[in-house]
Amino acid sequence: MLSVLFGWLSACGIYFIASSFSQLLAFNFALLYRMLQYDYNINIINVELWFCKARFYLFYVLIANSRYNIIIASIDRYFASSRNALRRQWSSTKIALRVIICNAIFGCLMYIQVIVVYVLSNNTCQPQSGVYGIFFSIYISIDSGVLPIFLMLIFGLLTANNVRQTGRRISPTTQNSNDRSNRISKKDNQLHKMLVNQIILFIFLNIPNPCYLVYHSFTINTSRSPLRSTIESFINNMTYVPLYLGFALTFINFVVSSKIFRREFFSLIQTKILRRPLQFLEKER
Repeated sequence: MLSVLFGWLSACGIYFIASSFSQLLAFNFALLYRMLQYDYNINIINVELWFCKARFYLFYVLIANSRYNIIIASIDRYFASSRNALRRQWSSTKIALRVIICNAIFGCLMYIQVIVVYVLSNNTCQPQSGVYGIFFSIYISIDSGVLPIFLMLIFGLLTANNVRQTGRRISPTTQNSNDRSNRISKKDNQLHKMLVNQIILFIFLNIPNPCYLVYHSFTINTSRSPLRSTIESFINNMTYVPLYLGFALTFINFVVSSKIFRREFFSLIQTKILRRPLQFLEKER
């Protein structure tokens, strides 16, 4: 199945598949320990130190892998739309597979610090107090919030500028060229909408958790009443909900924002799953 997909997908599409695969693993691993905790009353995360460290290590690695595959996909779109032939060569399936592997290895190495920073304290799996805990929280805030938004914004605008320049180079001397110019303009507008919507979703859904980690690190030595501890525990759990929600909304964002994406998606369903001939689809359109 993968060989068939890689045969016709672009490099950007492969990045999205890798991102979706990481999201799938994150969902299922989260479901596993939630089932153990609430369905079978096995609270292993707050009892076994090795599971405490492994749980958050896998969580951060999978989330980061998914996030940076999306960022790399935006960089790939910039290369693919560039006027420079050498830059366009960087947008290939062969390079995409290599980058995905390097991204996975890089994420595994960068988040080894999670194994050190997470400890069991008062029967709770949480980052340790002190300077290193504060450093880790600030690092997560930058890695999960500031840096991805900055990169997506920069390369999204550069890609939109490339598409705009491509549209201007086409001289509308015939009806066909007029249609071509209009299609490029539509792609340009849809790219802007997809980019803006994705950045808005990322800001609202990914910022709460790093912000809470920073707050918790600076107040970890503060005495808390039982009510305050319960409220903070609830807020901590709720900050993870938007992270998982963002995975599901990415596809919906693309479907709502882009008519071209919807058309290609439905064509994929018709031709690859329902096995309807392409000529039949063209007649329906």
